[in-house]
Amino acid sequence: MTVDLNGLIPAIVLPMRENGDPDERQLRRYVRWVSEQGPIALAVNVDTGEGPHLTHQEKMRVLEVVKEETHLPCVAGVAGPFTAQAVRQAHDFKSVGADALLMFPIPAYLSSPLNPEIPLRYHQAVAEVGLPLILFQLQPALGGVNFDADTLRQLIGIDGVVALKEASFDARRYLDTVRMVQSLPKYHSGEFIMLTGNDNFILESFMLGCAGALIGFGAIMTREQARMIDAWRSGKINEARELGARVQRLADVVFAAPVAHYRARLKEGLVMLGVLDHAHVRPPLLSISDQEKQRLRETLVEVGLLMDGELA
Repeated sequence: MTVDLNGLIPAIVLPMRENGDPDERQLRRYVRWVSEQGPIALAVNVDTGEGPHLTHQEKMRVLEVVKEETHLPCVAGVAGPFTAQAVRQAHDFKSVGADALLMFPIPAYLSSPLNPEIPLRYHQAVAEVGLPLILFQLQPALGGVNFDADTLRQLIGIDGVVALKEASFDARRYLDTVRMVQSLPKYHSGEFIMLTGNDNFILESFMLGCAGALIGFGAIMTREQARMIDAWRSGKINEARELGARVQRLADVVFAAPVAHYRARLKEGLVMLGVLDHAHVRPPLLSISDQEKQRLRETLVEVGLLMDGELA
């Protein structure tokens, strides 16, 4: 029931062919590349990897391929949307090698106020599958939910729940959540940790108390983020801040409005870096404009990932 989540956990992209089908050859190449950049684990079939747009069979195959190409633990996204289906997903992902599960918010959470018994029973049922569970607090603007403190405490108390990915994109809410978590016995016993999902303040999340980062931006500039985390933990504050400024500069471009384009921006950036051959996304997702591509190229040069001569 244990998996090391204390570090960078990139939510990986899923390369697609022009017709929108997963490109297995490119996926293998990408997984090998990202695994060599210093992450502690990989997150598979989550939002960055277009998980909500995949069939269950596709998700299973993607996870199989990733497990064949990396020694790293894999966190698989579970999205329900109802309890029996979530349990089936969890069993199936476990059967092909998932090491932990990221529990996506589901439509049943969207009532206000939310009855805590709804997420509590849902998570309890999935926990019985026997894999470590990562809770997921996500801002409503991205289809998620911000749990109230009492609901979070009950969810954290479930056996098998080992972490919370906090992705409210709100520094004040994030800090309040960290402080609440740090008051719990389960946190002090080492059975529970905080993960940031806030791509808009990555280094600052560690300054405010997280132990790891499960983020879409980890799919690119991966080595620099792993180095940044190591520098912060080693007390090399100036180095961490220098890396953090570079990392955040590109992250702010990738996650600019409209944020739904971030997957295409990540893929375009990976193409520019020579990691992928193409940047196709699955419809109804859209490619980005030439103007956005130019801005992305210029930012890659600014943060030192591309040379000036590679702009054209």
